[in-house]
Amino acid sequence: MPRPKTHDDALRGRLLERAGELLSTEGPSALSLRRLAADVNTSTTAVYSLFGGKPALLNAVYEEAFRRFGERLAAVPKTDDPVEDIVQIGLAYRQSALADPQFYLVMFSKIVPNFEPSEETRKAAAETFLPVVRDVGRAVEAGLFTEAPHEQIALALWGVVHGLVSLELNGNLPPSLEVAPVYERALRAHTDGWRRR
Repeated sequence: MPRPKTHDDALRGRLLERAGELLSTEGPSALSLRRLAADVNTSTTAVYSLFGGKPALLNAVYEEAFRRFGERLAAVPKTDDPVEDIVQIGLAYRQSALADPQFYLVMFSKIVPNFEPSEETRKAAAETFLPVVRDVGRAVEAGLFTEAPHEQIALALWGVVHGLVSLELNGNLPPSLEVAPVYERALRAHTDGWRRR
């Protein structure tokens, strides 16, 4: 009878979650393989077996963060209304950040100085932007948005959602402010600003 596999996907997932938490709350100096293993109640051997070392672990954290983020954005249904689809992608952006705050800072900051993810991981990260560019293109081609380079409009929209989500996750908003309605209204106001008059 074969021995049970102890270094499985479930352990890998727990290690990535905890690594993201350590990076986003305490910074890169808190992420040692020994501490990570202890926090997840496993051995450093397991960490090495699954990732091969710290650089590969960091790349895996980055990759996992963008995988989850990309899946949530890609899951937004495409309808006949590209402007509404853009709003829904913006809402999915926030939902993803709130669901995985431990990965948000990893994705959108240089939290680990001099760390460069693999080329494959950078490509996967860049692909998360494509649904916005696609739907902006649909809106421009349908005559709903003004004629402008699709990537420029998408970048402006991305900046709005990124800024608001960053303020929320970092606790930089008034505690009495109900964020969700303001966030959606800002998204809708911004998309309206790109409409063809």
